[in-house]
Amino acid sequence: MIIVSNTSPLINLAHIGQLNLLQQLYEQVVIPPAVYDEIVVAGAGQPGATEVESYNWIQVKQVTHQQMVTSLQFDVDRGEAEAIVLAVEIKPDLLLLDERKGRLIASRLGIKLTGVLGILIEAKRHGLITEVKPIMDVLTDQVGFRVSISLYQQVLQVANE
Repeated sequence: MIIVSNTSPLINLAHIGQLNLLQQLYEQVVIPPAVYDEIVVAGAGQPGATEVESYNWIQVKQVTHQQMVTSLQFDVDRGEAEAIVLAVEIKPDLLLLDERKGRLIASRLGIKLTGVLGILIEAKRHGLITEVKPIMDVLTDQVGFRVSISLYQQVLQVANE
């Protein structure tokens, strides 16, 4: 399986030491240059920078439809725009994206997507983690990941916790 990812899911998973879940679940992660730059160049020394630069299962792929990227940048940042367009171009199994506006755009374009919380649920289903709640709590309490109370409860229900 192949997924395309935006910046924040990679950083958030790296921050909590769970970035390898992506390789275990999907084998290959493809990111556009803007995402690489946001994590490795602008985020040098931050969680995820070394991993994204060195893991061979994370690959950078150039986006060809630059006009579409420019158009999407009226609503989302460049990394999100490139990730969405790259997903349109290479048709991955999933687009990994957490931001609401980006998810809405991707859904309208017919792109199947998930976010960090979906990754955690899937990791539990595959026996890669035993519980979602403690990891979700670290994300919200220590990393600043925002989750509404209703979504938090929904995730726990889906995860049977």
